[in-house]
Amino acid sequence: MKPHHFIIVDDHPLFRDALKMTLMRHFGGMRISEGGSLEDLTTMMQSGGDVDLVLLDLTMPGVRGFSGLLYLRARSPEIPVIVVSGNENPAVIRRCIEYGASGFIPKSLDVDEIRNAVQAVLDGAIWAPQGVDITTSGLPPIQDFSNKLASLTPQQVRVLMMLGEGLLNKQIAFQLGVSEATVKAHVSAILNKLQVDSRTQAVIAVNKIENLESL
Repeated sequence: MKPHHFIIVDDHPLFRDALKMTLMRHFGGMRISEGGSLEDLTTMMQSGGDVDLVLLDLTMPGVRGFSGLLYLRARSPEIPVIVVSGNENPAVIRRCIEYGASGFIPKSLDVDEIRNAVQAVLDGAIWAPQGVDITTSGLPPIQDFSNKLASLTPQQVRVLMMLGEGLLNKQIAFQLGVSEATVKAHVSAILNKLQVDSRTQAVIAVNKIENLESL
């Protein structure tokens, strides 16, 4: 049987090391890639190779709110994602599952439960902490919005996040290494897919994605 390949993305090296040790003790012969930002994740995903699972922090450089999860689900929908976070708000956990996460591991979870959670997701289950009901997810308008977000490509998710930062097309083009015409095409596609009429309304949509505290 081919060894598992996991990716851990968290901007705290000590936590990454602790999580890595926990997983290696349980999943023998596995390979772990690790990084501390969304850019690190992008680089690792572009390097090719099979990935069995991504363990993703919600809050780190290049990520605001649920944007990292949405980017990853848009880029590689076939790869299961477990969100690992210090935020244990049940509404946040439910929203992560709604946005495509296969599991949610609070950073306060003990070692045995972490192993059980990872194994459950590898076996095809959806895992959430005990006591969190993930069957009563968002109201229909939220689900409808989630479906619209899921239709965005990875690059469109990145452009949407940059719109939320107030960047101009020229600045977005520079950061992504593409032409302004390409950015304009992405913005038009984003407005169409989110069914909004302006960049301002798109930014409001971004705020829905990023605002963890309002849930």
